[in-house]
Amino acid sequence: MSLATLPTGVALRLPAWVEGLLDRGRAYATDADKVALAIALAGRNVAEATGGPFGAVLFGPDDRVVAAGVNVVLPQSTSLAHAENFTYMLAQQALGRARINLDEAGRPCGPYTLATSAQPCCQCYGATVWAGVDRLLIGARAEDVHALTEFDEGPLPADWPGELARRGIEVVRDIAREQAREVLAAYGRAGGQRY
Repeated sequence: MSLATLPTGVALRLPAWVEGLLDRGRAYATDADKVALAIALAGRNVAEATGGPFGAVLFGPDDRVVAAGVNVVLPQSTSLAHAENFTYMLAQQALGRARINLDEAGRPCGPYTLATSAQPCCQCYGATVWAGVDRLLIGARAEDVHALTEFDEGPLPADWPGELARRGIEVVRDIAREQAREVLAAYGRAGGQRY
């Protein structure tokens, strides 16, 4: 393919069904509620054939949804369009700041919590370090992703949860892990694609 002009912008879109799955007025008070929503997004993304089996949701200090994302790598031809990255970008744009948990004057304004259906890959791990979240809630583990799908989650530091903790990000794993694993397994049984 030959490009006549240099690209100067990027346009990503969530699948149309995402907005209908979110209750923006609801407070998702528990960690289980938060991860359940991320898993529901992942499952619906597979069912609708709009991307890979991953979902993520960012919650504000009031436990309400700030932004949500699903994996749309192949449908939108963008390797960066993982659920976590998409969620961070949408939240940063909505809040008008690159560091989510710092206000315009640089003061802490969290806690902000990212719930994800599966452990972040190396790309999303890096984004998590810089995005400005206070908590990371995870459903399935990387070994679940590897065992049940074709995905390669890439290398992480040996003590990645400890590294995030040293940066002020609390990590809670294995929330609704079996439900998250089932979404991955359903994707794998359907033949999957590398999204």
